[in-house]
Amino acid sequence: MATNRTKPPTHELVYRRLREMILCGELEPGQAVTIQGLTERLDTGMTPVREAIRRLIAERALDFQDNRRVSVPQLTTEQLDELAFARLALEPKLAYWAAENIESSLINELERIDQRINEAIARGDVRSYLSCNYAFHTTLYAASRAEILISLVDAILLRLGPSLRVMCGRFGTSNLPDMHEEALTALRTGNPQSVSDAIRADIVQGLDQIRLSLGEAEPA
Repeated sequence: MATNRTKPPTHELVYRRLREMILCGELEPGQAVTIQGLTERLDTGMTPVREAIRRLIAERALDFQDNRRVSVPQLTTEQLDELAFARLALEPKLAYWAAENIESSLINELERIDQRINEAIARGDVRSYLSCNYAFHTTLYAASRAEILISLVDAILLRLGPSLRVMCGRFGTSNLPDMHEEALTALRTGNPQSVSDAIRADIVQGLDQIRLSLGEAEPA
């Protein structure tokens, strides 16, 4: 007998869609976000949009300013320093733990995701690249079973999404950072430290390019 799957409520679906738009850079840093505009764009009612905006403000994925204007945050270099510190403190460790626990079926899934990343890079599809890159990292980290740290990393990646899109727009897809093949090779050979090192290098390359896109003379 088929299992009945309850469809998530509308407000949850709208929240997920708006969150994805931020994560994949469909909304640019500094862009104003209005209930009316999102209602039309998402073809939904005002109440679920208002609830989604409220949740994303609480997650710091959207800014509520003194003039009651809601917008996509614009990262300063100081904020990027904080996010970089957090990513480099958490993600290599999650990758290490994941490598200790991961099953071959999940490695196969990571390889399929990485193939989609390569295809997105080849055709210059920035949105697909960002979506698949996010999927690669979060799928890998899920194997660590460290739920608290995973949730922290997810919030950090959400804050970086719009700035990653700006970086991709400036440098194109041909020079995007990708140490995933090195990580996959290390996963196949059972070398957690090499997996951790590959993810660290992948993060550093991406952060350096974001710094350049924010206007710094040299990567820190």
